[in-house]
Amino acid sequence: MFWIAWGSLSLATILSCLAAYLGYAMGKRARRREVLIVISGLLAAAAAVLSAASGETDQSSHVPTLYVVMLSSIFAVSFGGPFTELVFKLAAKNDSEINQEESDPSPLRGGLWIGLLERAAIVSALWAGWPEGIAIVLAVKGLGRFSELKDHRAAEQFILGTFSSSLVAAGSYGLGLLLL
Repeated sequence: MFWIAWGSLSLATILSCLAAYLGYAMGKRARRREVLIVISGLLAAAAAVLSAASGETDQSSHVPTLYVVMLSSIFAVSFGGPFTELVFKLAAKNDSEINQEESDPSPLRGGLWIGLLERAAIVSALWAGWPEGIAIVLAVKGLGRFSELKDHRAAEQFILGTFSSSLVAAGSYGLGLLLL
């Protein structure tokens, strides 16, 4: 069952990389991207359940730690962006706001790169055994965006983006721990 969980996470990572590659898609491509990210999330959840249920103690069948760390980190970075955008879309109040957001993607510029770096830093800090690093990452992010948070829409997007991005990074770390 462990190998099915490992394969499930591997496939989830590939699909999330494909979803991240599609970027700010419009129309049918946006719908495909949403489907890819939902399938990827379900595969990651299945990997977590299968690896927790397998409870194998035989270390000979496990994948080397380096591969688990790399795969969970790549999953965190690639899955987080599309997942956060999906959260933004679900949080929109009506179709007019969605259309407005598509023409002006974000009141916070550079969010894509900040999110990528944030997830990479959080999952790296966790794998390094330094959970205090999460506080530093979030503090630096908050200080960097402080002047922009006067706008209500920007503040809402900052909070939703930070929470969803941090949860993906922490969840990817936890999934990696289950696979060790």
